[in-house]
Amino acid sequence: QVQLVESGGGLVQAGGSLRLSCAASGMIFSIYNMGWYRQAPGKQRELVARITNGGSTTYADSVKGRFTISRDNAKNTVYLQMNSLKPEDTAVYYCNAVKNSNYWGQGTQVTVSS
Repeated sequence: QVQLVESGGGLVQAGGSLRLSCAASGMIFSIYNMGWYRQAPGKQRELVARITNGGSTTYADSVKGRFTISRDNAKNTVYLQMNSLKPEDTAVYYCNAVKNSNYWGQGTQVTVSS
C-alpha cells in the first residue's frame, strides 16, 4: 500500500531553517504530483508548495522566496527547504501525493519560536 512518511520537523527559532523530507513507498513516485500542506491550530489545511511530476513548482504567497520544494525520483522523496522561518509558519506539515488517487502522510510538527 502507499505510504508517505514525513520527517525533519522540530522546534526552531525565528529566522532559522528546517528541511522536511517525505519518503514515499508502494507507488510509482515519479508519476505523482507532490505537495506540502500545513495546518495550524484552529485553521484549515492550506497548500504550502507543490511540484509536478515534470518538476514545475507552485508556492503559497506567504512562503515565496523562503521555501523551496524539490524531489528526488531516485530516492522516492520530496523535500521542503524552509528558510527565514517565522512564528506564523508554526503548523503540522503534511506531505501529499496526487495522480488518480490522493494520499497523505501523517504529518510532522514545525514550531517556530519568536
